[in-house]
Amino acid sequence: MAPLALLGLFGLQGGAFAAFTAFIVLLAGWEWGNLSGLPGRATRGVAVAVLGGAMLTLWLADLATSTAILAVGVVGWVINLWWVTGHPERQAQWSPTAVRLAMGLWVLLPTWVGFNLLRESGAVWLLFVLLVVWGADIGAYFCGRAFGRRKLAPKVSPAKSWEGVYGGMAVTASLAVAFALAHHWSPGATLLLVVLTLIVTMASVLGDLLESMLKRHRGIKDSSQLLPGHGGVMDRIDSLTAAVPCFALFFSWLVSA
Repeated sequence: MAPLALLGLFGLQGGAFAAFTAFIVLLAGWEWGNLSGLPGRATRGVAVAVLGGAMLTLWLADLATSTAILAVGVVGWVINLWWVTGHPERQAQWSPTAVRLAMGLWVLLPTWVGFNLLRESGAVWLLFVLLVVWGADIGAYFCGRAFGRRKLAPKVSPAKSWEGVYGGMAVTASLAVAFALAHHWSPGATLLLVVLTLIVTMASVLGDLLESMLKRHRGIKDSSQLLPGHGGVMDRIDSLTAAVPCFALFFSWLVSA
């Protein structure tokens, strides 16, 4: 499905792009209903309708409150970090279904807003954040397998290691430097891009860990079987749900640097 996804992300603009990304986020919202513990298809359908209504309202308002939505999303991810690093001791704080549903709003809605703002600012920014997430995954995989010793979050995702995280950060920092050099950026702007890229890299790791924590709580391996043999949509975009809002909120600093 990668060619179809890339065609949608880079071949569409405006309302068509908003509709395409909304479709992906709504599929993820359906899966989030399961991660939240909603019983039955009808209640999950209501949750998806609420999410869709929120996106439609924002679109009709011309994304006028987009920065505020992104800020809420980043604050939400700070809360998610508190819960992930304190798992399972803090599980009682987020385990109620209502809390997990609220979590879904501050995870998924800013993701959709971030995708649209980055696309409006130029496909190069959207491509960059996607490459950062993919580079972080690739670097973490190979460095983790080769050098992984210290567990990152053994009670959430036992396979991840700090060495893998450092490998992913090395890849994404190199990507940021190459991007800045290709665009003839000043040293100050280059440093700012590297710092932001490393923050986004760590955010992408957190996105992966959050979904792992929710799936572990629900006792499931995949968020759904919407993609036979590859799990669900959330399994494919979990890192992006943290990386995209974070990058979209702060990338404007780079433009003025």
